[in-house]
Amino acid sequence: MIRTALLSVSDKNGIVPFAKALHEQGIKLISTGGTAKLLAENKLPVVEVSSLTKFPEMLDGRVKTLHPMVHGGLLARRDFPEHMAALKEHGIDTIDMLVINLYPFNETVSRENCSFEDAVENIDIGGPAMLRAAAKNHQDVTVLISPADYEPVLAEMKANQNVVSYKTNLSLAKKVFAHTAQYDGAIANYLSSLDDALDHKARSAYPDTLHLAFEKVQEMRYGENPHQSAAFYKDIQPVAGALANYKQLQGKELSYNNIADADSAWECVKSFANNAGGAAACVIIKHANPCGVAVGVNALEAYQKAFKTDPSSAFGGIIAFNVPCDGAAAQEISKQFVEVLIAPSFSDEAKAIFAAKQNVRLLEIPLGDGFNTFDFKRVGGGLLVQSPDAKNVLESEMRVVSKRLPTPSEMNDMLFAWRVAKFVKSNAIVYCANGMTLGIGAGQMSRVDSARMASIKAENAGLSLKGSAVASDAFFPFRDGLDVVVNGGASCAIQPGGSMRDDEIIAAANEHGIAMIFTGTRHFRH
Repeated sequence: MIRTALLSVSDKNGIVPFAKALHEQGIKLISTGGTAKLLAENKLPVVEVSSLTKFPEMLDGRVKTLHPMVHGGLLARRDFPEHMAALKEHGIDTIDMLVINLYPFNETVSRENCSFEDAVENIDIGGPAMLRAAAKNHQDVTVLISPADYEPVLAEMKANQNVVSYKTNLSLAKKVFAHTAQYDGAIANYLSSLDDALDHKARSAYPDTLHLAFEKVQEMRYGENPHQSAAFYKDIQPVAGALANYKQLQGKELSYNNIADADSAWECVKSFANNAGGAAACVIIKHANPCGVAVGVNALEAYQKAFKTDPSSAFGGIIAFNVPCDGAAAQEISKQFVEVLIAPSFSDEAKAIFAAKQNVRLLEIPLGDGFNTFDFKRVGGGLLVQSPDAKNVLESEMRVVSKRLPTPSEMNDMLFAWRVAKFVKSNAIVYCANGMTLGIGAGQMSRVDSARMASIKAENAGLSLKGSAVASDAFFPFRDGLDVVVNGGASCAIQPGGSMRDDEIIAAANEHGIAMIFTGTRHFRH
């Protein structure tokens, strides 16, 4: 039974009403510093920790709870007579509830102007010590680190005469140890990112030791293949606009491959969120590659154009929009087999249409421009870590290298093709025109083969490549790749440049009379 609670929080959200409710339940309140002051200002009877310990807070608050009167009250096993006898001998009362959140270390070191001194002062000592003590003794102590837990715990207390179940206490203790591990990991990441010369302003993006923290969203029936097990984890620190923020409105449980492909679709369609015309964009993904991308005046037109690129591959694909999915788009999409459909929102009409197709997974995700801090690739015995490929090349950064300048419409087509190519597996060749993809060649060992494949895909879909723009994710190492795309119908090409044979490639472009742009940026995607 909870009789005494110690409250000491840096995040004051909800603490006053929670403390009032505890007081009304007859629970004695103990607190420290700013929290004690806030509770007293709200007319709540609160005992300062310094009164409990008979020792003042000292060293600018660094020492206030590190005392047997606090830790004895948290750690004593109520079912061990020798523990209870020791408390009685030393005049220590039990503390049955601990409500703490730690100094905001992550938020502090995330600030661009954060000083080393500020970072160190935001390393909490007493808080983690109390949390670990209370969580260790979870059979007797209820420990809360999040305001989100205040209401459910309070409801359980009211229903059970101030008793919290062991199941709840264990669940809360798990949260604590995960939280303190993440907190210590953040400190280690920060300190090991500092320059060896102790230039505290010089920080490496890649610390000497890298601690990561993710929480499990779900376990899956299987992984990439049925003989593999799998689970999905999301970042402890939310990423704005990320796939992991999805809300599933209907459909079967997401599979490993669903989530991997959905991420490709969502990241690609998000890159069109700020396109100049503000147009709706649609991306259709199959096996991690776009098989159709388009923009239109609305979701319906964008989908219809994207679907035309490769109708056969779109079967059973993942579809993503950067605008709400309305009834007109839903009606058209419902004619096809779709695994997953993603949009910032769905109209009531769209939801009603898809309700008749319960196997279609509908995911609602708020748009946002956040990116993961790192991209990872696991290798045998190690981990490759890199920054995300978040760069979208601007028109002002491009360099025309051909004699013929691109027309305004060609420039728009090349910009569109270049944006799509970033999300196609290397080697990538993408033909586009009028805001839609026409042919996509992906994942071939030879760039020439990708170029030929893209032409074949367009021909199979009945789409003409005449006058189209073509994008290559990396430079053409020889002129043969450029010859293939021009013979396929391209009137302009966009590529990074940087080959030792650039002069030969530029000469070929001039020979064919096409416009060609170098971006200076490569977009390998393996």
